[in-house]
Amino acid sequence: MNFKDRVMGFFGINEDEEYEEGEAPDIEPPPLSRNRKNVVSLHSQKNVRVVLAEPRMYEDAQEIADNLKNHRPTVVNLQRVPKDQAVRIVDFLSGTVYALGGNIQKLGTHIFFCTPANVDIQGTISTIFPDEANDILR
Repeated sequence: MNFKDRVMGFFGINEDEEYEEGEAPDIEPPPLSRNRKNVVSLHSQKNVRVVLAEPRMYEDAQEIADNLKNHRPTVVNLQRVPKDQAVRIVDFLSGTVYALGGNIQKLGTHIFFCTPANVDIQGTISTIFPDEANDILR
C-alpha cells in the first residue's frame, strides 16, 4: 500500500470500487450523536457586573479603562473632577471605548455610561434634560 492509497483510505475513498454510469453508490449518512459535548452556550457570561466609578483625577481613567477591557460596563461620575481633567477623561474613555468596539452614552450633566463590545445600549435619556445639559460637561 503506497502513500496515496493510505491517504485516500483515510478519507474513505477507495479506487477499487467502480460504478457503472448512472449507478449511484450507497452512501449512508453518519449517525447522529446523542452526545451534546459540542454544544456551546451563546450566553457565556452569566453575571454582568456594572462598575460605578467616581474618579478624582485624570490618572484614575486607566482603572476605568481596565474595567472596560475586562468586559465590565462602567458608569462614570465626573462631578468631583475639575472641568479640564473631566474633558481629558472623557476623551481618554472615548478612545478606549472606540478601540474596544464599545459605546459611550451621556446619562446626565457629568455622568457617562461606558460599555464594551458585548453590551448594547438602547434608547437615550437626553430628552429628559434641557438642551443646555447636553453639552459635554457643564
